[in-house]
Amino acid sequence: MKRVSIGEVTKATAIKAVTIRYYEKIGLFPPPARTGSNYRAYTTDHLRQLRFIRRCRDLGFTLDQVRELLRLSSQKNSECSNVDRLTARHLTNVEQKISDLEKLAGELRHLSKCCKGGGIIADCRILQALAPGEAAP
Repeated sequence: MKRVSIGEVTKATAIKAVTIRYYEKIGLFPPPARTGSNYRAYTTDHLRQLRFIRRCRDLGFTLDQVRELLRLSSQKNSECSNVDRLTARHLTNVEQKISDLEKLAGELRHLSKCCKGGGIIADCRILQALAPGEAAP
């Protein structure tokens, strides 16, 4: 089995070395064997797992969710209902965040309309609206 260095792994997975070491430290990712010079020696299985982790993180799964997905993925003959439930919960959270962001965008649009532009900071309606305990006139 071919072994590769952490530099090659970072290029192949687009994950920084410090992040890979962090994943090892928190037990999300198994530490690789070491060479005689004490360098990490990664295998194709490590690359596959890191790509999986990267994809999960790109989709917004938390580290705990990724840990659970990794655990579930190792149970090849189990039903996928647990994966489905975890993904459905994550989708609900993502949809709530989208809703919150749409509300935020609306508020920011409203604030931007309050700005007359070209005035002085002391009269800035946006800053007035952002000040604690004050509302935009």
